[in-house]
Amino acid sequence: MESNEVLDKLPRHLMGLVIDQPYNSYTALDHAIWRYVMRRNIRHLSRVAHGSYLNGLKKTGISIDAIPHMYGMNRILSEIGWAAVAVDGFIPPSAFMEFQAYKVLVIAADIRPIDQIEYTPAPDIIHEAAGHAPIIADPEYAEHLRFFGEIGSRAFSSARDYELYEAIRHLSILKADPYSGTAEIAEAEARLSVLEKNIGRPSEMALIRNLHWWTVEYGLIGSLDNYKIYGAGLLSSIGESINCMKPGVKKIPYSIDAVNYNFDITTQQPQLFVTPDFNHLNGVLNEFADKMALRVGGAIGVHRAESSGNTATVEFDSGLQVSGTFKDCIYEDGDIVYIRTAGPTSLSAGNREIFMHSKRFHASGFGSPVGRLRAGGFSLEAMSESELDDAGFQPGVRQELVFETGVVVNGIFNYLKSHKGKNILFGFTDCTVTYKGEVLFRPDWGRYDMAVGEDVISAFQGPADPDAFGFEFDAPAEHTHKILYDDSAKRRHKLYQMLRDARGGKAALPDIQSFYNSVLSEFPMEWLLFLEMHEFLKSRKDTSGLMTTVTNHLEKIKATDPGLVNVISDGLILCG
Repeated sequence: MESNEVLDKLPRHLMGLVIDQPYNSYTALDHAIWRYVMRRNIRHLSRVAHGSYLNGLKKTGISIDAIPHMYGMNRILSEIGWAAVAVDGFIPPSAFMEFQAYKVLVIAADIRPIDQIEYTPAPDIIHEAAGHAPIIADPEYAEHLRFFGEIGSRAFSSARDYELYEAIRHLSILKADPYSGTAEIAEAEARLSVLEKNIGRPSEMALIRNLHWWTVEYGLIGSLDNYKIYGAGLLSSIGESINCMKPGVKKIPYSIDAVNYNFDITTQQPQLFVTPDFNHLNGVLNEFADKMALRVGGAIGVHRAESSGNTATVEFDSGLQVSGTFKDCIYEDGDIVYIRTAGPTSLSAGNREIFMHSKRFHASGFGSPVGRLRAGGFSLEAMSESELDDAGFQPGVRQELVFETGVVVNGIFNYLKSHKGKNILFGFTDCTVTYKGEVLFRPDWGRYDMAVGEDVISAFQGPADPDAFGFEFDAPAEHTHKILYDDSAKRRHKLYQMLRDARGGKAALPDIQSFYNSVLSEFPMEWLLFLEMHEFLKSRKDTSGLMTTVTNHLEKIKATDPGLVNVISDGLILCG
């Protein structure tokens, strides 16, 4: 992977999802599919896409004739402050969002098979490179995409979300493999359907993914009666970019209500949302974020961290951040009384782990009261060293802190840590912590580290300092299938390559009639190869009558397979 300034900022925990683009594995058929989709898209999208799309194609250096190489894309993307990496199909939504937050596009390296040329449920390089990349050349939209990633990467997921992700990934892998059996696909579809119907109460991630789908992937911009396409799913799907403009697809003003509309990746969408401008997208996203644990904090935030069952971070108003798996926290009357984690926990401030407070030092978990002291009228986090000294907070002096919630901390004061002028952590030895008769900490457990803070102001998915925590996204267990082509497929690819080389002037076709006869004999339904042959003959001003023969054969294919009528008819129009 060729680096640039943007890629150099990527954190280590994302790098396990990055793969080398298998550029030499693309066949001549793959390049022909890319070329067909791009030529047809540009012809259609010049009329229906947001104005920045075609300009973006030029700015991002995306070729029409060949699948783009990541090296070339990164050199050009760096000029607009972005970058791209190759990944293996669908990656976890939170990881996808975090890449966005770092202004990095994740590009699925595979390309759709020819039987899914108009629409594919799987992410592929057409969708990512030809859909997402050009539109980020618009600065306002690019900033929205980054902001969406920043917010989305902090959203809480559930265990069911991950099951759903794996089911979607599995189905997309099967559908992208031309050798998958119908029974195998049907079984995967059935499992996905069951999960979708039994998802339970949607998590923050499930809801924000809906917003992402109806904007970044399938968004329209303008008014309800005069709109353009900007969503990458529409920009990269020939069939759906045409279908979405029809009256049968309901158009709805984009608002926070879009979170309540789920989507089906296996089919075209029955409704789409229209935003008046890109700035409106940020307004809706902020409206959603205001309801997330990230901004709400308090008992709601801690409860969502606990319910996630995964590594999460709770942040106090002092600035202290506690990262771990939250469990058995104590609540009363809608307020958080005491936070607890189970297992390795780290403490941070400003998203940087505090020295001597890593997972190794808090291997068995962490617990601390939340709230104000019952008496004294002072705030521990705001007290100066002299004020603390006057109040008796001196090393070796026993203190008893009684909180309004009823939590009592009694121990010998040992140390304090501060961050940006606020006290964030007190240490005690020979310490006992109780709450309504329940002992929460005993002296024989060792030193007691107490978070300083009257409120929890934020809670979010993942650790505050991922690298120090040792957090990383594991590469998916199931990889996209490496297609092992049989001799017939290899022969078909060779014919595409011969024609491709002839069109590019790299080699000559000594006898185009013999070439046509070979294709007709071996692959009579290979409509894209016949289309490329038609274009080649037209560019060479063929007078032999073979172009008419090719056209007539394409008409026969249309009559034989009605599903190919649109792709062939539009392909002939492209040929002029």
